[in-house]
Amino acid sequence: MRTTGLRAIFVASLLLLAGCAAPTATPGAAGSDTTAPTTPDPDRDGFADPETDVLGWEDGYWYDEPIAVDQSDGLNDSELEAYVARGMARVEHIRELEFEQSVPVNVISREEYRSGNANRSGDSNSEFNRWNDQVWEALFITGESEGSADAISETTGSAVLGFYSPSDDEIKIVTDSADTPTIDNATLVHELVHGLQDQHFDLTDERYRGQTQDGDLAIDGVVEGDAKLVELMYAERCESGAWDCVRTPEASGGSGGSSGPGPNLGILLTIFQPYSDGPVYMNAIYEDGGWDAVNDALRNPPVSSEQTIHVTDEEPVPIAFEDQGTNGWTTFPEQGVEGSDTVGEASIYSMFWYQARVSGAETVRPQSIVETNAKYDTYNYDAAPSDGWGNDRLFPYRNEASSETEYGYVWVTQWDSDGDAREFEDAYLNILEANGATQQADGVYVIEDGQFNDAFRVVRSGDRVVVVNGPEPADVDEIRPSLAS
Repeated sequence: MRTTGLRAIFVASLLLLAGCAAPTATPGAAGSDTTAPTTPDPDRDGFADPETDVLGWEDGYWYDEPIAVDQSDGLNDSELEAYVARGMARVEHIRELEFEQSVPVNVISREEYRSGNANRSGDSNSEFNRWNDQVWEALFITGESEGSADAISETTGSAVLGFYSPSDDEIKIVTDSADTPTIDNATLVHELVHGLQDQHFDLTDERYRGQTQDGDLAIDGVVEGDAKLVELMYAERCESGAWDCVRTPEASGGSGGSSGPGPNLGILLTIFQPYSDGPVYMNAIYEDGGWDAVNDALRNPPVSSEQTIHVTDEEPVPIAFEDQGTNGWTTFPEQGVEGSDTVGEASIYSMFWYQARVSGAETVRPQSIVETNAKYDTYNYDAAPSDGWGNDRLFPYRNEASSETEYGYVWVTQWDSDGDAREFEDAYLNILEANGATQQADGVYVIEDGQFNDAFRVVRSGDRVVVVNGPEPADVDEIRPSLAS
């Protein structure tokens, strides 16, 4: 991918991914009780300002203080000031951390955001994007006719409601009506938590930048998981009537105004995983050790999406790799980790779900994505063909020997058991079949038409499955000669 580097919150209306109705439960309804602990009230006299800054009070407002804010005609400057200040006080009250300074909130148009998002994607022909194209093609989410950078930009450009920029120390709210902006409570609270995190943990620190796609998702599992958990605890208080919350007459974001094809659901599902499993993971940590334990998790993020999906500390198994490319086939040694990416369990699940949705592949039931049973969970990323992930390394290849550069990849996947490897292999072969692949005498599968028209060799040995891809069967053998029949 990698992730955009923006701590963003996505549009709720886009979360109808399974082709069926979204869950009818309110946020956190699975076992929720609207009684999450909060800090005790400080001694005070009504809503009088304290002599020194305390938890639950910010910029002249207590967390439970009424504010005169009406968003029916948009927010004016004084309403925005009160809305943000009380929001900060409420985040403090729930999260038990003090803001060190105010967090600026600026409103930008969706077109302005899309323009900046496209610029962040860089040149689609850059070495990184050509390398990354093979990663997403290997996942059967973007094909040869669609660049991954453009697909990611279009997806996030349509789906983001707001984001916190650690480099600018400010929140940007994305709206389709910049002249009369409205801000949803969830968006404001979520991004305020990121501002709080940045002030205490420094989100620009290298520990919050993964070396791989899976590493990014794992780190976002705690950063986004913490913000989403506080957001959902806040929503519980609004829904129970414990707090008076500002109504949002109409969501300030969405895909309105876009003339493009809309978001790629495979990309959207991948990027959303930290927002779904993150709060479950962080809530388990919170229930076990309180906010101090959550702070420790932020200081020491997990290393794989497997850990946030299953709430485990299981470490990935190391995978050694030696390049065997011949006749001009080489890796991208300057990209990723020695030329490789690790997509991880979340991305592999997204591959299986997306191909079941768009091509009818027999991998997972698309509707199973909404079959969750954990408090604060949105989607179910746990499925038989991706469960049991031990590690993976995906090496994109290129061959510049001819007039036109050709591409391929070697994808080494490691599983916890032979049975897990077999389940992955069976589901992956079903994707090939759903895309029209035919098997040749030498065991190579060939897809003749469509955006994934290539040759594939799939070899399982015990608890490891290796996929080799190239434009033609001969290329597959040149990229990985040791697996040739």
